[in-house]
Amino acid sequence: MLCDCVSVVLGQNGWSVTYTTQRICALKGSTVELTCSYIYPRGYRVTTTFWFTKIVDVENYVNLTDDPDYKDRGTYRSDRMNGHTLKITNLRESDSTEYKFRFITDQTRGKYFGNPGVTLSVTDLQVKVTTTWWSTTLTCSTTCTLTGNSTYIWYRNSKIVQEDSSPSYSVYFKTEDSFYCAVKGINSPAVSVRAQSYFHLTYTHQRICTLKGSSVNISCSYTYPRSHTVSETKWYIKGKLDEAPQILSPGYGGRVEYLGNMQSDSTLRITDLREEDTAEYKFRFRTDQTNWEPTFPGTTLTVTGLQVKVTPATVTEGQKVKLTCITTCTLTDNPNPTYIWYKNGHVTTQSNSLFLKPVSSEDAGRYSCAVEGHEDLYSPEETLTVRYGPRNTSVSVSPSGEIVEGSSVTLTCSSDANPPVDKYTWYFQNKTFLNGFGQMYNISKFKSKDNGHYHCEAWNGRGSRNSTALMIILPEKQTSVLNAAVAIIVVVLVLILCLSGLMWFRKKASISTSDTRDTSENVQGDSSQVYENVSSLAMTPTAAQTAATVGQDDVHYASVHFSRFIKQEVPLYSTVQLPQPQKQEEDVQYDVVKFNLPSAANQPTATHAAEEDSSVLYSTVNKP
Repeated sequence: MLCDCVSVVLGQNGWSVTYTTQRICALKGSTVELTCSYIYPRGYRVTTTFWFTKIVDVENYVNLTDDPDYKDRGTYRSDRMNGHTLKITNLRESDSTEYKFRFITDQTRGKYFGNPGVTLSVTDLQVKVTTTWWSTTLTCSTTCTLTGNSTYIWYRNSKIVQEDSSPSYSVYFKTEDSFYCAVKGINSPAVSVRAQSYFHLTYTHQRICTLKGSSVNISCSYTYPRSHTVSETKWYIKGKLDEAPQILSPGYGGRVEYLGNMQSDSTLRITDLREEDTAEYKFRFRTDQTNWEPTFPGTTLTVTGLQVKVTPATVTEGQKVKLTCITTCTLTDNPNPTYIWYKNGHVTTQSNSLFLKPVSSEDAGRYSCAVEGHEDLYSPEETLTVRYGPRNTSVSVSPSGEIVEGSSVTLTCSSDANPPVDKYTWYFQNKTFLNGFGQMYNISKFKSKDNGHYHCEAWNGRGSRNSTALMIILPEKQTSVLNAAVAIIVVVLVLILCLSGLMWFRKKASISTSDTRDTSENVQGDSSQVYENVSSLAMTPTAAQTAATVGQDDVHYASVHFSRFIKQEVPLYSTVQLPQPQKQEEDVQYDVVKFNLPSAANQPTATHAAEEDSSVLYSTVNKP
């Protein structure tokens, strides 16, 4: 659009915004561009630029591209140095307001916006009829003067009869004629002359945008001369190029229905809408006197689905994420809908947009949306993927049971991360393995030198995390230490028992020696004496061993005397056997033989007893 004036907003100390035009009047459904340029002092750097119409609170300006009212209709463009353009498509009458431009620099107080801004007025076309006694004047009227040079086009009976910069058209016409106007280059609605004496058709909506899967009513009203009677009505889809129009008879595809009185209005109802139903729908009727079919545009139907848009598309834990439910056009029956949000099939909230700030890994999942009132028509699911560094890093060992020296041991590093871990580093006793860079580390033959602490480090480009240390040690080492401790305890106990036995034996031996000497004194004068050199008498094997070890070489004598009258035909022996060290565990019996001086009455009995014992008497002592 061409500007009709220039607005310069002067600031202080070199700050200013210059708007190309201060007022703009545009047609409903058309496109408009608002442009400006700005300056600021040296030493500053502009970081943010945007247009706004609303201020929520102090220093909280609503960026126009974030305003739901301008969703998918407002875009920014930088044409030159410090130049900025706002483009708004498919204008609505509600877009009529004041627009201002704001920019922010890299310094704390380096912010500025141009005030006043640009006032936009959005208008529709209307046909006004002025009749005089000599002619009739038709005027294509608007609520404001259109900005720029506009060309008005007039149609008579669906044929162009005038193209001029003037919005007025003077004509003499018959009662059967119909007229309507439009603006060249702008997709504006065509409005016909309202007169009962003419053929006239008015569509309720020039454009309809509705949801896929829903139902729509496309309606119109029409007039014709009073002398005519309607004989046929039909809705059809405008043919492409030379294709024949597609007539939508009632019951067409099981989804089409005609409503209305069919004499002055008609409604085409289509259910279970599909995206291929997007087209231009027109109406025609016949009377008993003529066929009348208007050539001006009908109602353009756009069927849209819902889609979830994630901004930014790639997100890392801790960042801000915005989920928006978008359509390809603005819904006609609900231009500012409230959306219902679903996560993994469950309702989460109701809002125009879903903000996650900051986002966490728990927010990851499948998201879809639906328009309130059409909860069954939800969008396809969009997966929100949240990236994060490794965590819950741990080490596991295989085999998990007892490790045998020389066996194969495998260590596995596990970590939760997105994207998955792509690098592992292994450490032994906090020192890096030269070849330990895989998820698994194998020790083919585990030895005692491999005992120690193992841990791993996981990395995925978003960060790294160490596992806790895992202690691995051969069980045999622990058993050997235990056995050694038990062996020491056993040795100590054996020594204690041996010393106790030695002390007991020495005490008994002393008593035995004293008794023997007393006997010897009483039998002095006997002719036969037997001497026993006994190193250890009446001792247990343990006591004997202990005595030998500590060098106790005490010698005891056993003196045995017999009466003179006893026959000395059989010699008596005192035999001492030294046991071999390797036969310490054999059972050995120790006897202490003690004879008193026999009386005369008992001598034969003693002699007989001695002779029955193979005539030989042995006193056996086993020395260690």
